[in-house]
Amino acid sequence: MEAQAKQKYIRMTARKMRRVINEVRGKSVDEAINILRFMPYFAARIVEKNLICAVANAAEKWGVSSEGLVLTEVYADEGPTYKRAKPRAQGRVYRRTKRTSHLTIKVSVDKKLLNKAK
Repeated sequence: MEAQAKQKYIRMTARKMRRVINEVRGKSVDEAINILRFMPYFAARIVEKNLICAVANAAEKWGVSSEGLVLTEVYADEGPTYKRAKPRAQGRVYRRTKRTSHLTIKVSVDKKLLNKAK
């Protein structure tokens, strides 16, 4: 039993997202939310929001609370890159790349945590 939440075209590089998701991968949902709440990175707010959506999807599918869930898969892929121009001296133009990313979070029911919660 697995529920997931996806967010696409996030205006942040996948590298910055991976710095955050590597800390919470494989943890229980409650522990991951506590870790994300106290991280100083903006990416932590995005990951936390999507994690809450994944928990809500699991609750809608199976009626499971967050105590019995664990993060099985969390990954950030690169999205399309927006190309913009920055004016420079003497009429030149430099290219600025604004990178995007796609975030996927999958949670599943863990038998050990589910028994401990009951």
